[in-house]
Amino acid sequence: MTPDEVVDGLRAIRARISEMTPLTAAQRTALRNRIRTSNPVLQASISVIGALDAVSQAVGQPAEEVRQLADESNRWIAVEDELRAMLNGVSGANLMRRHRLAFIAGQAYIIGTRLALDPANAILLPHVEEVKRLKSFRRRRKAAPAPASLPSPAPTADPEEEGSSTSGDPQPSVKGGT
Repeated sequence: MTPDEVVDGLRAIRARISEMTPLTAAQRTALRNRIRTSNPVLQASISVIGALDAVSQAVGQPAEEVRQLADESNRWIAVEDELRAMLNGVSGANLMRRHRLAFIAGQAYIIGTRLALDPANAILLPHVEEVKRLKSFRRRRKAAPAPASLPSPAPTADPEEEGSSTSGDPQPSVKGGT
């Protein structure tokens, strides 16, 4: 399959799924924190609903519907697992493609650089120079944030004390003397 066919297929599947609720990371975290209920506790609670009609009426759901909801939730967990596995596989395959591309590009540059030394291959010079320029530009952009991470300079001495020292050794300052 081509990537475009996969995207089209995924979009078609997404359109057929009736309950899709995109959540922000904060909403997802808040919901996960509220549902810290184990499956045995959940099943026992469903039994409470089924044991007495008053509980079912108070909850507003019959026990059988709640059981179906729990079963459906468990089956959708299997879908999540399959989608994660598929994403991991697709992502890994694409990472390998990009690695292969980087290797081929590196080989082409090295070979082109060597061949461009021969005047008979002068046509390669502008291409090799462009790659060289782009590589140096990429390196320069990464180096720009570095000054922000430098430690701040040590505090300087008070201007009054700078002239009082006769030697090059720093003198401890005494403030608020006794």
